[in-house]
Amino acid sequence: MYLPAAAAPLIARWIDHFQCEFKISRNRNSKFGDYRPPHSGKGHRISVNFDLNAYAFLVTTVHEFAHLYTWNQHKHRAKPHGAEWKANFRRMMQPFFEQDIFPFDIKRAIVRYLDNPAASSCTDLTLFKALRAYDAPKHAAHVTVDKVPMKALFKMKNGRVFRKDEQLRKRFKCTEIATRRVYLFSPIAEVELVED
Repeated sequence: MYLPAAAAPLIARWIDHFQCEFKISRNRNSKFGDYRPPHSGKGHRISVNFDLNAYAFLVTTVHEFAHLYTWNQHKHRAKPHGAEWKANFRRMMQPFFEQDIFPFDIKRAIVRYLDNPAASSCTDLTLFKALRAYDAPKHAAHVTVDKVPMKALFKMKNGRVFRKDEQLRKRFKCTEIATRRVYLFSPIAEVELVED
């Protein structure tokens, strides 16, 4: 089941009410979900990664519906994670708080995230870690980039190998071993440690 059972009826009503194409997507390392506004004869489109736990799936779904609702109100005049979106996300999250769907730690992280203007998206580390605590156990070699030691090697699912070099504000500068090209990684990107 993708969503907590008690949350499913309201999400179904939103899909119907907003006439939204809602798709469960393959895993995307760079994001949990995506919203696309109406364009070229297509309506609102939302996709959410299939491999999220039920709480992460719900938070991501509400996050994307808040983008849809904000677009309906303001079109392109509102910033993607600006004040209008935050107000809508808070408002749309409220029914799930009232139903007491979230465990206390996740609820606290969501409230903190919404009160923190510096947090610009669902990649807020505190919220991410609270949600990840409810994932099924993973292989010990699978970690997030922020847990990889400096100068250690890690690989992505596609087999590309990188060395973690330094932190630049919120992201990490990493060098691909095969090409010597430098890339920036989110601290929450999931990778596999390479054993020496």
